[in-house]
Amino acid sequence: MPRRPTIPTALRGVTFRGSEAIREGLLTRGQLTSSAWRRLFRDVYVHRTAEIDHRGLCVAAVRHVLPSAVVTGASAAYLYGVRLVGPTDPVEVLTPAPHGPVQGIRLHHGPLDPGDHVEIDGLRVATPVRAVWDLVRHRDLADAVRFVDPLLRLGRLSADEMAKYVWEHRGEPGCRLMEQTAQVADAGAESPQESRTRVALVLAGVPKPQTQFVITDGGRFVARSDLAWPEYRVALEYDGYDFHHDRADLSRDRARLNRQLIAGWLVIHVTGDRLRRDLPGVVAEVLAALRSRGWPGTPRLP
Repeated sequence: MPRRPTIPTALRGVTFRGSEAIREGLLTRGQLTSSAWRRLFRDVYVHRTAEIDHRGLCVAAVRHVLPSAVVTGASAAYLYGVRLVGPTDPVEVLTPAPHGPVQGIRLHHGPLDPGDHVEIDGLRVATPVRAVWDLVRHRDLADAVRFVDPLLRLGRLSADEMAKYVWEHRGEPGCRLMEQTAQVADAGAESPQESRTRVALVLAGVPKPQTQFVITDGGRFVARSDLAWPEYRVALEYDGYDFHHDRADLSRDRARLNRQLIAGWLVIHVTGDRLRRDLPGVVAEVLAALRSRGWPGTPRLP
């Protein structure tokens, strides 16, 4: 029976530079290229049994590849609690000077104010507002907002901080995008799908909806809707795949829908699959519902 290869103590559970491990006699080149080791970046490895999350990737990228870099954008958001990227997504960093492409790393370069970063567990990380500044300049509005909404909800960021940052950087590219993001973002959003849907609606000319709106009838609780336009009594609700676990769930849901109708509300229901396949169709339905309730606005054509 073949012997299981021994993991050098110095390499157990940590990321390391392959060239250094070979130079120090910890591994041979043949051992390094075996299936026992997983390559994270060029010349950066970890044992295949080690569990590496996105934070671990950030540590490896800065420690072994770009020591002058500051973690920013989606990766910084992850470190602040917004778990929208994973162990297979590129690490997003900012470097003070241009740098050639690095596989597995999303590189930005440019100046960084002294107050634009903090240290977290030995990593230099962009402040939430600076991370958002980098997000809005390199992603479309809907993609940026799905990170900003949870940062607001977690209390890591505020609209006032965004406005202050724009004022301090007035005249620089990105100010208008930051302002637009602040206007559209909402701490009430509870999922990336809700964020994307709300942005698509606002870009289509729909009035900004209220999030997690509580519908009442005569002071009695009826339902809580993901997005709502109380003035027109129109709401949109997002149903996940496991929305109905059994007949009892279905029965309760139908009773709730009936109460919403009796209270005078028009409710549009969408699923995650529908939002991915036909977001324009969902927007058209919301526009039609609002117009049927007296909304005088004119939608913006794509």
